[in-house]
Amino acid sequence: MDLNFSSFLLILTSLLVAAAAAANDTAVLSLFRSQTDLHGTLLSNWTTSSGSACSANWLGINCTNNRVTAVSLPSLSLRGPIDALSSLDQLRLLDLRSNRLNGTLAAIAQCANLKLIYLSGNDFSGDIPPDISFLRRLRRLDLSNNNLRGPIPAQFANLSRLLTLHLQNNELSGTIPKFLDSFPLLKEVNLSNNELYGAVPKTIISRYGEASFSGNEGLCGSSPFPKCSYTGGDQQSSSNQTVPSNPSSLPSSTTATIEEPTTSRHHKKLSNGAIVAIVVANSVLVLVMASFAVAYWCGGKHSREMTSSSEGGKRSSYSSEKRVYANNNGGGDSDGTNATDKSKLVFFDRKKQFELEDLLRASAEMLGKGSLGTVYKAVLDDGCTVAVKRLKDANPCARKEFEQYMDVIGKLRHANVVRFRAYYYAREEKLLVYDYMPNGCLHSLLHANRGEGRVPLDWTTRLGLMLGAARGLERIHQEYAASRIPHGNVRSCNVLLDKNGNACISDFGLSLLLNPAHAIARLEGYKAPEQNEVKRLSQKADVYSFGVVVLEVLTGREGTDLPKWVQSVVRDEWTAEVFDQELLRYKNIEEEMVSMLHVAMACVVELPEKRPTMAQVVKMIEDIRVEVSPLGEDYDDSRNSLSPSLPTTEDAF
Repeated sequence: MDLNFSSFLLILTSLLVAAAAAANDTAVLSLFRSQTDLHGTLLSNWTTSSGSACSANWLGINCTNNRVTAVSLPSLSLRGPIDALSSLDQLRLLDLRSNRLNGTLAAIAQCANLKLIYLSGNDFSGDIPPDISFLRRLRRLDLSNNNLRGPIPAQFANLSRLLTLHLQNNELSGTIPKFLDSFPLLKEVNLSNNELYGAVPKTIISRYGEASFSGNEGLCGSSPFPKCSYTGGDQQSSSNQTVPSNPSSLPSSTTATIEEPTTSRHHKKLSNGAIVAIVVANSVLVLVMASFAVAYWCGGKHSREMTSSSEGGKRSSYSSEKRVYANNNGGGDSDGTNATDKSKLVFFDRKKQFELEDLLRASAEMLGKGSLGTVYKAVLDDGCTVAVKRLKDANPCARKEFEQYMDVIGKLRHANVVRFRAYYYAREEKLLVYDYMPNGCLHSLLHANRGEGRVPLDWTTRLGLMLGAARGLERIHQEYAASRIPHGNVRSCNVLLDKNGNACISDFGLSLLLNPAHAIARLEGYKAPEQNEVKRLSQKADVYSFGVVVLEVLTGREGTDLPKWVQSVVRDEWTAEVFDQELLRYKNIEEEMVSMLHVAMACVVELPEKRPTMAQVVKMIEDIRVEVSPLGEDYDDSRNSLSPSLPTTEDAF
């Protein structure tokens, strides 16, 4: 009797525990919905009135033994963090591809039974948590097309069951992990389009293919990557110190002096005659090379100038710029710096670096001229493409101040801010080197080739670009909140599109180089009303300028008077004429456009203190639900260069 009673208590306890666990899963998912389905319309059947998540067959939820084992909610425009899901301890499949989820990935490391993770095409940021290595049952991991940074955790070596690893299109840095060569089951790896550097073992290339590592300009090794150079010591002991071929890219403290091996010191010395012969031969060689150089620069000068002029306005051979650089390398600067200091590009990271001479040899195409200088597209000999801005004012400030400002600009890293890679300083020449943005600018997308035959810029894409630009400007304001450094030149021409179609803010920090008294008149960004009296830049003025950019996107019109025009239209009679005619062909987006108009009008209020912060602007845009474009063009999906790894029968759980 006692035995039966004990069994009964054990069964009852088990049932109560199971019921509590099931209720906990439902509560966890309800919290997740409250944080990511802001309008309550995407997961409309996720209600507890009809039962638990398992018994009520909630959308995208699969269960086993009344416990949630799968969450599959791809392409629903969910927004917000996934922290709430950390308590789903029986979860096997997590598929949240192509949403707009953000925050960190720390939560998934707590779901100990996960086997399949698909989180591509979101806005996750921060480092990849090393604790993911505790998911020992993990078979497929796809974190591609996010904003992740930092190294690939070495602890991933513990994921012995892994079949596929997709981390492409992030901002990951560091070297290629050695454990990739030791996974027995790993079939697919894609680390392309990150910021990885160092040597790529030939065995790893042959196993996973070149495409898996393309787009990482700092990688070196066997073909197709450039050869690596060593920092010192013998080849065997230096195997962990390989970097792209550019010795100057290494800090001086790590560069070792290579001495002659001690065994060679006992070899027979050269005879005096041999030494004299070598000296004479070297002298003759130097004289010959010098003669060719003089003949080339003097005799060929006229022909090079003629070639450059005949190519027209958009093509440039850099010949005039080359002569300026060459002249500056010959003497001291006004501030006492020597020629050696001026002849080098100063880089801000270990992403593939190059010499000034490589830049001078590059073919160049002029992209445009602005108030601050001329921008060129430069294609280096190895195929690397960068954007080079040649400052209009050769001496905007003293050298020390210039370098300090460059350091301020160079430390900023964000997916929605154009990467500032390097600068060159000389007395009569200042060059700024950026990542090249291949898809033009927002201004051209909005206004170029208007009329018949134009491919319209659909609403989903416009909203995605505005959100990206807002996030970039928000990061600038947050990074420099204490010093209150503004962008100072916010306009649609300075919203560029990267290779994946993401919006990136450009020209940040260049206002620092200008005299504050002249900056307002010199810069071409949309100016806030208070700047007519108070001649200074501010982050609040940036918010106003961004509001004008939003109005430009909504109306399809140009001009700094857009706020007054929109206010007059709204005041007289609310009509659809305030919106771009290209947008009126789309259905079911009126509510979103009106909501976005309210965001813009909040930014362009007269009083600066009444304007929202950029963090608040980002939140307001994120709260506007993005529908799939009527043309079927989901902007986020266009970021995926490779299709995600879909579950297969071998992944059954």
